[in-house]
Amino acid sequence: MSLISKYNVAAPRYTSYPTVPYWDEGSFDAEGWKMLLKRSFTETNDKEGISLYIHLPFCEKLCTYCGCNKYITVNHQVEEPYIDTLLKEWKMYLAVFGNKPRIKEIHLGGGTPTFFSAANLGKLLKGIYNSAVILPDASLSVEGHPGNTTAAHLQTLFDLGFRRISLGIQDFDSRVQEVINRIQPVEMVAAVVENARRIGFTSINFDLIYGLPLQTPRGMRETISEVVKLRPDRISFYSYAHVPWIKGTGQRRYTEADLPQEEEKRKLYELGKSLFYLNGYTEIGMDHFALPGEELHEAFEAGTLHRNFMGYTVSHTSLLVGLGASAIGDNWYAYVQNEKQVHAYQEKVNKGEFPLVKGHILNTEDLLLRRHIHNLMCNFETQWQKADTQCDAIVEGLQRLQEPEKDELVKVLPHKLVVTPKGKPFIRNICMAFDARLWRQLPQSHLFSKAI
Repeated sequence: MSLISKYNVAAPRYTSYPTVPYWDEGSFDAEGWKMLLKRSFTETNDKEGISLYIHLPFCEKLCTYCGCNKYITVNHQVEEPYIDTLLKEWKMYLAVFGNKPRIKEIHLGGGTPTFFSAANLGKLLKGIYNSAVILPDASLSVEGHPGNTTAAHLQTLFDLGFRRISLGIQDFDSRVQEVINRIQPVEMVAAVVENARRIGFTSINFDLIYGLPLQTPRGMRETISEVVKLRPDRISFYSYAHVPWIKGTGQRRYTEADLPQEEEKRKLYELGKSLFYLNGYTEIGMDHFALPGEELHEAFEAGTLHRNFMGYTVSHTSLLVGLGASAIGDNWYAYVQNEKQVHAYQEKVNKGEFPLVKGHILNTEDLLLRRHIHNLMCNFETQWQKADTQCDAIVEGLQRLQEPEKDELVKVLPHKLVVTPKGKPFIRNICMAFDARLWRQLPQSHLFSKAI
């Protein structure tokens, strides 16, 4: 059996531990969460600042590959009421904090943030800025759709301190674009890149996906040929997550027969990786590549890379505030998620309530395992020499790694675990060995996408 077939099992992506399906909602207490939120703010605001994720869920069209929380509409009258609700929610956090927050990081995600007009994005951000301190080295980024990201969007965001934009490319093959309902010629993307660089953006990220329906090695090679001509500073190269049981009709517009399977899919990844290497990109963590000198590359080299619900980031903050429908917040001691449906979210906020739908307060074991899984995801190694980094779940995890060790995916050293270059593609499997909550309650149905 090949390693691909052996380890191609459903596995979390570990933007958190415990993962969302294993949050202990029964013991979650909103008042206790507020106390921990206040504690985290007091401990971290002056020291490192806070991060802010704002979820803007609206899209004009459904991209059939998408696993994000979105609201499909062509009615732009939804923009201002939604922004007003976001600012009301932010004021609720300010009331808990008591002092002016120092913002180290903002990310506008979606959905499609550039669904909103440039003026409305400006209104939203100025409403945040008026009640906070934006640190001089703050990392401010936005996700943009090449089809509607205008020079006005870029100029407005640049004037407000944004220097990084992430563009959803996915694939340039016209057949693939048609089946995923994401038509965007190379010329359209090139125009956005040119505008961004002319205005002064210093970091451009392209999101690419391998494993999409109808993808072929030839199409992947041609896509990456066009990508490297545009020379994005970093590239996210994600595995397509086929989860129609979660995402509904969108991912049922094609069948599993249209998807590259196991070995074929992995060959697409290896082809992409080799082409990135040939063009000067370095692999960073899981799924990411960056040019030397780019801040993600520098953080990886320095061992300061951080991972949270926004993915990999250079801003190491313990407190992440999530605003908007479905947004997830993390104060290190606890997680919360907002109502997923826009109307339910707005209704709660307009009543003066935090729009929480669920949460989890981490216990001592959670906090310890969270740190080890974070270390593996960011640095491909972790260690437990000190007593306060050890627990029974580490011993159990090492037992589960006996087979991966035989397969040369990891090296188990005294009080230390190192992921080998051969093991990097299997990092989700390796982290899963330490997922104590998952092993104590193995899922009886589909929860996660396949690891490969």
